This record gives sequence, structure tokens and C-alpha cells, in this order.
Amino acid sequence: MHHIAYDNDHVLARAFVDTVEHASFPCVGAKSALSRGQMDILVARNLTSAWDDLRILPALAKTVGKYHADRALFRTLVVLFEGPEDLSEEVFERHLWARAQSLSDKDEWLGYRPAPEVSSDPDDPHFSLSFAGEAFFVVGLHPNASRPARRFQTPAMVFNLHDQFEVLRAQQRYEKLRAAIVARDVAVAGSPNPMLARHGEISEARQYSGRVVGPEWKCPFSRTSSGVDAHG
Repeated sequence: MHHIAYDNDHVLARAFVDTVEHASFPCVGAKSALSRGQMDILVARNLTSAWDDLRILPALAKTVGKYHADRALFRTLVVLFEGPEDLSEEVFERHLWARAQSLSDKDEWLGYRPAPEVSSDPDDPHFSLSFAGEAFFVVGLHPNASRPARRFQTPAMVFNLHDQFEVLRAQQRYEKLRAAIVARDVAVAGSPNPMLARHGEISEARQYSGRVVGPEWKCPFSRTSSGVDAHG
């Protein structure tokens, strides 16, 4: 696998690290990834452009490779975009899914099949994105997010390996971790995140952008080669 040049020393990356390290930041999983040296950061040009997709995709494959070599928990790839900084929640959501679609199309073109344990159908309760054959859960951040925990000075996409949640469940650590994150988030925001749901209850696609969406919301994503779905 060719060398990936991460940007952990970039000014934006340092700002993101400061955000994660701040006492009020609710995601203890991100704090763990950072403290264990398992948070890789890429800085890309623009969320609304495919310019850096061919840098992001190999980095996702590298993340999968690192995880297969050492199944340490809380490995994550953070992609920070230099702009735009003025996106509304709706427009951020649209471009986050456009990036996810573009990356997934390229992943498919490279010959990867979706991870077999999840669905590629964003309406399916078992949906996840897949890259290099592994399932990922994406967390979007941007300056205009209504939830404080989803705010960062520029748009960002955080890619977390889905298998790690399954390992935590198997170790009976998932609910405790989730409860800690929810409690910390409530402390910052004053109310629980209405979009939070466990995998298998309702599609996690609704959580990616951080925007509060109603039952009528339709995810603008599709992948033709499917994982676990009706056509499987």
C-alpha cells in the first residue's frame, strides 16, 4: 500500500486536536483515538469538490489495513476541509452525502464489495458506508451545526470503523461508552440529541450530518453493488 501523507501537523489539524482535547468535547471515543495515537488527519481543499477524493480513498484503505493489522479500538480517520465555512445545515448535509457518494462510486470502481455484515441501502436499519471492504460510520462537523458537539471551524468528515462498535458490544462496553457520550453531550447542549439511535433500530444515515431530520427525510445516497439487502 503506497505511502499516505497525513496532515496531523497542519494548522487545521492542530485546531481539531484542541477541540477534541477540550474538557467539554463529548465524544470520549475520539479522545481515546487521539490519546492512543490512532487518529489520522487529512486536510482537503473543499467539501463541495471531488478534488481530494483520490487522496481520501487510499487513506480509508490505509485505515482498514491498520485495523486489520492491529484491531485496536478507536482508530479513526478525520478529513478536514479548508472550506466552505458558510454552509447551512441543509447544504452541508447535501455536500457530505455528495462526497460519500463520490468516494463510494470510486471504491466500487476499484472492485471493492460492500462489507457483508451491513446494508448499502440507506433506508435499511443496518446501513453503513463501506470502503476497502469495511463498514464505516461517518460523523459530520461544520461551523453552523445546531448541536455544539458537531461544530468545527471548517467542514469535517470523521470516519469510524463500524467493527469497533461491534467489538465494544461483544465486550459489553458499548452501552456504557454511549451513555457517557450522551451525558456529556447533554451537559454541553442542554438537551439530548434527537437523532441518536442504535445501529439496527433505524438507519444511521440520519445521524451523519448532525442535522435534525424528520421521518420524511430521504438519504440521497445509493450504491449499486449491495451488501446485506433484499437483492443480496
